[in-house]
Amino acid sequence: MGRDLLERDRELGELRSAAYDAALGRGRVVLLHGEAGIGKTSLANALRADPPGGVRVLLGSCDAMSTPRPLGPLRDLAAEVGPRLGAALRTGDREAVLDALRDELSDASGTVLIVEDVHWADEATLDALRFLARRIDALPALLVLTYRDELDRDHPLGRLLGDLGHGDRVDRIAPRRLSSGAVGALTAGSGLDADRVFAATEGNPYFVSELVASADETGVPPTVVDAVTGRLRRLDPSTQDHVEQLAVVPSTVDRALLVTLVPGSEGALRAAEEGGLLEVHPEGVRFRHELTRRAIVDALPASRRIELERRVLGELLASGVADPSRLVHHALAAGDIDTVVAWAPRAARDAAASGAHRQSAAHFHAALAHADRYGPAELAELLEEFAIEAYTIGSAPDAVTAQRRAVEYRRQLGDARRLGASLRWLSRFHWFAGRRADAESAAREASAVLADAGDESLFAMALSNEAQLALLAHDSARALVLAGRAITIARETGDRRVLSHALNNHGSALMFRGADEGIGELLEAAEAALSVDDIEDAARASVNLVWALLDEYRLDLAEEHLVRAIELTERSEFIGFVVYQRMEQARLDLARARWDDALAVVEPPPEPPHARCVALTVAGAAHLRRGDGGVEEALDEARRLADELGELQRRAPVAAVRAEAALLSGDLDAARAIVRPEFDEADRREARALRAELAYLLRRAGDEVDVAADDPHPFAVQARGEWRRAAELWHTAGAPYHEAAALAESPDDVDLIDALAILDRIGAVPLARRVRAGLRERGARSIPRGPSSPTRRNPEGLTDRQVDVLRLLAGGLTNAEIAERLVVSVRTVDSHVAAVLAKLGVSSRQDAVRAAGDLGPPSA
Repeated sequence: MGRDLLERDRELGELRSAAYDAALGRGRVVLLHGEAGIGKTSLANALRADPPGGVRVLLGSCDAMSTPRPLGPLRDLAAEVGPRLGAALRTGDREAVLDALRDELSDASGTVLIVEDVHWADEATLDALRFLARRIDALPALLVLTYRDELDRDHPLGRLLGDLGHGDRVDRIAPRRLSSGAVGALTAGSGLDADRVFAATEGNPYFVSELVASADETGVPPTVVDAVTGRLRRLDPSTQDHVEQLAVVPSTVDRALLVTLVPGSEGALRAAEEGGLLEVHPEGVRFRHELTRRAIVDALPASRRIELERRVLGELLASGVADPSRLVHHALAAGDIDTVVAWAPRAARDAAASGAHRQSAAHFHAALAHADRYGPAELAELLEEFAIEAYTIGSAPDAVTAQRRAVEYRRQLGDARRLGASLRWLSRFHWFAGRRADAESAAREASAVLADAGDESLFAMALSNEAQLALLAHDSARALVLAGRAITIARETGDRRVLSHALNNHGSALMFRGADEGIGELLEAAEAALSVDDIEDAARASVNLVWALLDEYRLDLAEEHLVRAIELTERSEFIGFVVYQRMEQARLDLARARWDDALAVVEPPPEPPHARCVALTVAGAAHLRRGDGGVEEALDEARRLADELGELQRRAPVAAVRAEAALLSGDLDAARAIVRPEFDEADRREARALRAELAYLLRRAGDEVDVAADDPHPFAVQARGEWRRAAELWHTAGAPYHEAAALAESPDDVDLIDALAILDRIGAVPLARRVRAGLRERGARSIPRGPSSPTRRNPEGLTDRQVDVLRLLAGGLTNAEIAERLVVSVRTVDSHVAAVLAKLGVSSRQDAVRAAGDLGPPSA
């Protein structure tokens, strides 16, 4: 509208201050967020128009495409950056892009990189932004990210914001709605009633500007779409046609495309520019606001939109544009099946190479919707590639369905090598989907097919896959034999990927047997995988190492490796393993008796069956030990899932928690009946850690079992009746609940009172109640009464830990500072903050503090 920004001095000042810091080498990230139309783009444009002296400004925008372009906003920069980054962006290779992007921002005297509408970003772009943000301290750069606040729980941007929210160099700017006075200034001279405009728009700057521009003397139009289309219809028919044509392009229309779509564009678009619909720049044309473009598109009849989309697609193809995502977007909207069939596979592979796995899966899905247009060999390959992408993003059912179809085509084509490889993948996908019997069947057939196929590496991988299934069933003896054969072949052939896979299984089997040599093999497995850019097996090695360390209650070492592993998998966006690592974090919190922290991770439980079973088991244990309700429901579902999955690694932990519940209620017979079958299998399979825990529970239930005298596992020590030694081991491990349980076995009242002190401190009400009852039965005096009823207020059902977090938020602490104060991980604080916002029904930290009111005194 050509007017100065109103009521934005503070926000613009903060942006310019951050840009000055960047010019001085103090890099920062600014999160510029708010509702649609609140003025984020206007602020970014103001900074771009008048940056601090010597600072260059780069602008990239994420587009509202059906499937976002991989690295789209960064590729927009190709003409403005150095040749190395430009070349990397053209290839889309993730590592090359990240390294070149860092160097590009390092070499400049000062750079502001603005990425608009990050809520539409692809995963590869989010990965690059995360990479930059973690290194921003060392860069003379300001990274400005604009996005809308309306994000659902699983939005990919949420993970990036969780990472950034606790950084010391991160600022958040949330532009406010305009005051009634500002709206009055904007409506002056329009003939509109300022109060009515303010009431209708609630001070949203975009809505205000559209209604003022409509200048409807009879009243405020009922919707912004009406206002935008009303302005459009006041233009001459030719200009209306041009604007509608441009509206179906969800990005800046570059100069080359503009010339073909709108001949004589400068003159033809002048009226639309003067009317505030378009912004014309030397590099092209864009709509003044995305909402304006969407309003025009939404008002188009379907037939008209298809016509316009076809014209854009035709011009792009004729000009030789080779951006697969753009072509597929317009082809889908235009109903051009030929172009979808030709370009969707290329778009999918381009996205996969960039690390945008969700976008890759979407493009493969678009191609496979026309499966009859491909030959059997090409279709088999497309199905296999789609299955891997679906597996990567955690969609196991889709992976299984696609891979089964691929296997059938491979059978028809008669290539033993490709059939065996496809069967091996099918086995993996079946297991991930919770279908163990199907996984074993596919694995056996893969090995049989590949035994004489003439490819030693593929055969070794099939053997290693069988070893992996044996390992997951805790059949460590078979896993060691099969994995050992695979390792021998892999070392002979020099195949690092197969070597990593096999070492992964062999090392995990050794750790199941208590052999520390397994740690070295798992670390070698991760190193070998990373040397060939095999993120899946590198992540699996880390998951297996942490899991085994948690089984051994080597909690400090487990946490050290878990932190590094999470960084690897989140950088690569390997969602399936991110979920597993969150379950490991929950197990760690449970072992340390951080009940609220564990529950914050697992509630609600994830959908993948193996991870869900773990989540329900952790939730059941935390609620049980804390004395909450909901224990039976969680454990019933966990038991059902564990039985369906058919693996000891799931059944035994569920049985252990169910037996613990029976023991706390005094039902020894039930505890023995629950534990004995799982103990017998753990004993038969030499599952050392599980056997130790189940042996301890049997002893508590009055059923003595033999435990090796040299087994150092704390549960094994406790199962031998060495309660004091066990308590010392649990104390060293940092597992206070188990330490207290061991002390509770002492015949000495002093030890029992020490156990009570621990149990009261960690809020383990049921076990504390039993210890007090035992002391009373023995006639003990001066039994501590335990904690009094809480005096503080828990608003809206917040847990005690969530109240602590909310209180610290009110004190202005960052998530990192809260984590340090509460001695938990930053990721756990992120989960608590999200839970607090959800329970209070608010969208910001400030609103949460206001909604909570008086929090009362802090907890002890």
